[in-house]
Amino acid sequence: MTDATGSSTSSVSEPILGIDLGTTNSLVAYADASGPRVLSLGGDDGIVPSVVRYLDDGSREVGLAAAAAALDHPLTTISSVKRLMGRSLADAAGDARYLSYRVVEGEHDTARVALPIPSMESPTVLSPQEVSAAILSALRVRAEQALGQPVSKAVVTVPAYFDDAQRQATRDAGRIAGLDVVRIVNEPTAAALAYGLGLARDSERSLKSRNVVVYDLGGGTFDVSVLRITPGEDADEPAYFEVLSTAGDTRLGGDDVDHALVELFAREIRDASGLAIETAADLPPQTRKALVQFARAVKHELSNKDRAQVRIGVNADFTYDRVLERAEFDELIAPMVETSLAACRRALDDARDDLGGEEIDAVILVGGSTRIPLVRARVAELFGVEPYTALDPDRVVALGAAVQASVLAGTQTGALLLDVIPLSLGIETQGGAVAKLIVRNSTVPARATEMFSTSVDGQVSIKLNVVQGEREMVEDCRSLGEFHLAGLPPMPAGIPQLEVEFLVDANGVLKVSAHERRSGKRAELQVVPNHGLTSDEVDRIEAESFEHAKEDMARHRIADLITNGKLDLKWIGERYRKFESVLEPEYRESLGAKIQSLQQMIGMAETDWRSVDADAFYTLKQDLDEASVRLQEVSIAASLKED
Repeated sequence: MTDATGSSTSSVSEPILGIDLGTTNSLVAYADASGPRVLSLGGDDGIVPSVVRYLDDGSREVGLAAAAAALDHPLTTISSVKRLMGRSLADAAGDARYLSYRVVEGEHDTARVALPIPSMESPTVLSPQEVSAAILSALRVRAEQALGQPVSKAVVTVPAYFDDAQRQATRDAGRIAGLDVVRIVNEPTAAALAYGLGLARDSERSLKSRNVVVYDLGGGTFDVSVLRITPGEDADEPAYFEVLSTAGDTRLGGDDVDHALVELFAREIRDASGLAIETAADLPPQTRKALVQFARAVKHELSNKDRAQVRIGVNADFTYDRVLERAEFDELIAPMVETSLAACRRALDDARDDLGGEEIDAVILVGGSTRIPLVRARVAELFGVEPYTALDPDRVVALGAAVQASVLAGTQTGALLLDVIPLSLGIETQGGAVAKLIVRNSTVPARATEMFSTSVDGQVSIKLNVVQGEREMVEDCRSLGEFHLAGLPPMPAGIPQLEVEFLVDANGVLKVSAHERRSGKRAELQVVPNHGLTSDEVDRIEAESFEHAKEDMARHRIADLITNGKLDLKWIGERYRKFESVLEPEYRESLGAKIQSLQQMIGMAETDWRSVDADAFYTLKQDLDEASVRLQEVSIAASLKED
């Protein structure tokens, strides 16, 4: 049997596809004994625009046909929907003003697409998952035609910085499309798989590991990953693909370059014509869509030439006409490129211990936006290595997904993938501090457990707040979800033994479980937040974690001292009041003074933690603990007499 490209297909009864569900374009690939390949039909290049047009009769078009109709049907043609996946309406506001279709608020504060249907009074509202499912369905049908057999399983790639909600949304889209998403793989990791087998088996390097950076600047997102690729000692042993660190921005990509050009055009049109145009949002949907498409064409031209002609007929009286030089274009996008390079530096810093002073051996460019000359030049300058461009940057992610799919299907044994989580995961503790159970760049799947207890007598339920971020206090992190462990028997503070377990699966999805050992009560939660991380949040989470590290650690320490100090005061205070009359006067007075001093310190810390010296706080607590030994002896002696 042969596919549409003339290649023979595998005899495996249950093929697993590799799918790159992209912001601008999507592809489906398949790997067999002859290697991975993008599946094409009728001589096309296999690239399917991530565009869906909904027709009045309820049918839809996907891909090139939908993209061609975008200008004539701007309100019912949906593009760049990946940037809405798992996000709230507020998160999507920055993108919505450049989209020709309406974005509205759906359930749980999620961003939805509103389609005007002439035969209905109210618009049809679709989730981004449903639109993405239309794209995935088209890719599945394409694969079935190319392979000549039904398919129901796929490996789908996502940006490394997609959070739990966005990953789950991707899986849901697959299910709607009739696909079992057997694995979600980070896009830069997939690219490394596509290149990596060749890198690992480089005859000139023998069995030496190679340190590889994948710089992935796509249509809607940016990711960078640092990996170590280690070949097997013999032909039968798989190569190891170990992700050492990852960084990125879920709202940085080619779309943002297009938006910057649109804003430039809109501003200059306003200044030259006097039209009431402040931003692209002030333009009619059809004009807005035309400007975005025109900006994209200018971007592509400036990736190959030093200048581009810009000529836009605004109305019967005014035509916007100018030449845009590449130098001006470079200046316009320089801040975006620098943002991506800052993420690269963070990833290198995070991987420094694992690299052990070794240099980066190779840099792989992924995503259509890496064709921009300024991007290639700045990446080469940063890493001191000429980037690899042997594989088409638009295809490499899909090819890598197909490699991983073949490993899962058992047709490929040449690679073992070890990926990581992008941000730390933890739980809120007393005083608003964060106890991190799994730190960022931990290899997945990952599991961690921690023991907690209560701070109030008779507590019959415990609230667990699961958070994501790098800061030390809950208020500076993002809450992923809350759940309650209820029905506990009333016990004194500090007696319950609560074991909390975090489990991050190979897809990066978090599951939390809690077990109170004394009562046997259990609870669990698959944490899927309602919307994803914005670029500002990702920047703040990481940048502020470095900027405020010393202050955060001090605050965390004081929060712990407050909690533990209160428990000490509770236990020691109860015994002090009970046995005060039998204590030696000098000891009673000294112990009472220490109790009062610690109470005052806790009061000051709760009012203004910055006014408290953590070392002095700790010393007061230790002094009281040591002084209470005599009180404990009196308490034990009294108990023995009562018995």
